[in-house]
Amino acid sequence: MTTRGWIEIAAFVLVMVVLVRPLGRYLWHVFERERPPAVRALGWLERALLRGGGLVDARGQSAREYGGAVLAFGFVGVIVTHALLRLQSLLPPDPGHAAVPPLLAFDTAVSFTTNTNWQAYAGESTMSYGAQMLALTWQNFVSAATGFGVMLAFARGLTRRADDDATVGNFWVDLVRALVYVLLPLSLAFALVLVSQGVIQCFAPPLQLATLEPGTQTIALGPVASQEAIKLIGVNGGGFFNANSAHPFENPTPLSDFLQCVAILLLPAALTHTYGCMTGNPRQGWVLLVAMTLLLLAGVAAVYAAEAAGNPAAALPGVAAGPNLEGKEVRFGLAGSALFATITTDASCGAVNGMHDSFTPLGGLVLLLDIMLGEVVFGGVGVGLVGMLVLALLTVFVAGLMVGRTPEYLGKKIEPREMKLAMLYLLTVPLVLLVLAAIAAVGPWGTAPLGNAGPHGLSEILYAYASASGNNGSAFAGLAADTPFYDLTLALAMLVGRFALVVPVLAIAASMRRKTPVPPGPGTLPTDGGSFLAVLLAVVLVVGALTFFPVLCLGPIVEHFTVAAGRFF
Repeated sequence: MTTRGWIEIAAFVLVMVVLVRPLGRYLWHVFERERPPAVRALGWLERALLRGGGLVDARGQSAREYGGAVLAFGFVGVIVTHALLRLQSLLPPDPGHAAVPPLLAFDTAVSFTTNTNWQAYAGESTMSYGAQMLALTWQNFVSAATGFGVMLAFARGLTRRADDDATVGNFWVDLVRALVYVLLPLSLAFALVLVSQGVIQCFAPPLQLATLEPGTQTIALGPVASQEAIKLIGVNGGGFFNANSAHPFENPTPLSDFLQCVAILLLPAALTHTYGCMTGNPRQGWVLLVAMTLLLLAGVAAVYAAEAAGNPAAALPGVAAGPNLEGKEVRFGLAGSALFATITTDASCGAVNGMHDSFTPLGGLVLLLDIMLGEVVFGGVGVGLVGMLVLALLTVFVAGLMVGRTPEYLGKKIEPREMKLAMLYLLTVPLVLLVLAAIAAVGPWGTAPLGNAGPHGLSEILYAYASASGNNGSAFAGLAADTPFYDLTLALAMLVGRFALVVPVLAIAASMRRKTPVPPGPGTLPTDGGSFLAVLLAVVLVVGALTFFPVLCLGPIVEHFTVAAGRFF
């Protein structure tokens, strides 16, 4: 570890925190005020889209109607994306590419519709430019906008009074506003910044270049910057190239790498302040931001330390192991790789600037645990904040049990119905993850594609299902996942991780929407101070540890001790 590395990490945190308030307040105006700040410049586009969808005078929706719209939109998205991938040989601007195989097309359609962006293919050799833009980049926009909608509906259920109308907004209006006023302008601006750093953006065919040895090498090109921008701003993660943000055409310089880190957490961090504005008390949002930031810094420090300590198996007699540089880009260094890897697993973003499969066992453990915690440490656009708010409800419930008083959050009583729904939300993903990983680990259908045996092979399986069910999309690259078994089971995990959680979340929103706030009493735990912050952090860690510690012992923890003892599989 170096001083320069810690300065880079500190600079990232500083930039992120500085941007939270202005962007968070802008988002509050976009979604909760009658006339968004950018309405003069972009209002015509919003009106055109709403008029085209028959939504000019759209009424508010109940939580049930809102959830139905989210699920219907996702169902149609899977069908349309699958069809485009199967028909990519006909798509402009470069028709003639072979159709994506049916199961891979289904897995990819589910992946991008659910904002997971799991890729069991090499983008530069499998997808045409048309498929990359019309199917995948389009889904990067709308899946991120859907995450905005779910968060807004949940927050409105928590913050609005019962004597208001019983709606939680209109999904279609929220979707359009997220696209027009947030994702499109931010992505356009960021794409231009990336182009200035050397990220390519063209429709030229691949180059065939002569090599020093007899023969040629194919250099893939394409419209990269446009997809790169939204994959990061929307916390999606699907790379144009197989190497993702480790590829020099996607991420050429240390500055572009730093800006990509900022872009991933830009909206998830800002939404904490947006939520604070919606509650009428910005401190509510700042507490959540501090909790997320502390967990992020703990993860970065652990990964950085593990990778700097190196792999003891690589030590020479009498010489300590050097830093673990395997799978990392030297232009980013250990600090840049540790920061990017932690950010992308804390957020539901599959972008990577190094190969997680090559991290040390303890470094990989942190990345795996980041996803298993539910990616509530910022998480995806909107949905990460939803996960943290569900844990906040659980926190005040636990605090209420300690003092023997009915717990309250924002003045609304938390009763058995909300806790049952919160536990359904918290247990669904671990159940799917662990059951599917167990099935994969006991037969050749799951073990044959592994690149490693022993505990590291188990870690590859765990990471795949954690990434899918957590809608992350990154991978331990040693697993060759393009098989019928993995295509189908990972698609199932992605669907559950995205859409099955919408039901309990919006059910909680509907239940809380009907409650009338009550004045705080002597046993009320203030949710905008240090005591709540401490209990919230404990709940996040205890829930994750109790759920996943046993299986982590069988994977990365066992691997750490066996490698240190010189035993390999």
